[in-house]
Amino acid sequence: MNISINKLSLTQDLTDCFNIRREVFIEGQNISVEDEVDGRDSESDHYLLLLEGKPIATTRVRYIENKAKIERVAVLQEFQGQGYGKKLMQHILKDIKQSSKTEIIVLGAQSYIIPFYETLGFSVCSDEYMDAGIPHKDMHLKLRL
Repeated sequence: MNISINKLSLTQDLTDCFNIRREVFIEGQNISVEDEVDGRDSESDHYLLLLEGKPIATTRVRYIENKAKIERVAVLQEFQGQGYGKKLMQHILKDIKQSSKTEIIVLGAQSYIIPFYETLGFSVCSDEYMDAGIPHKDMHLKLRL
């Protein structure tokens, strides 16, 4: 299988990223457009995973001081549970670790997917809270102490 992961900026065409997020979050999880489209895409690096040239997964990363925040991790439903999310996350983690200023990686995980992020080295660091009507917990991965 031919898999490629592209890092995109706002100056590039992000239509595929937005279409995946719409399908996964707005249509699949009934998240409101207002919650999904939060105005932070221009501050983010975007990643797009292509399988045989077809866009199937995306996420974005925002850098805030010494922290990288992973957001909007989305894999199309028919490709979930097949390792593509893990491949995307491993690529992103490698990319982030190359940044000399990043000391910690954070994300807000939907509670049901926490075991997935734990396999990547993340640890829960908050109590459960509701975000867009879905239970979440914050997680982090420390790169430097």
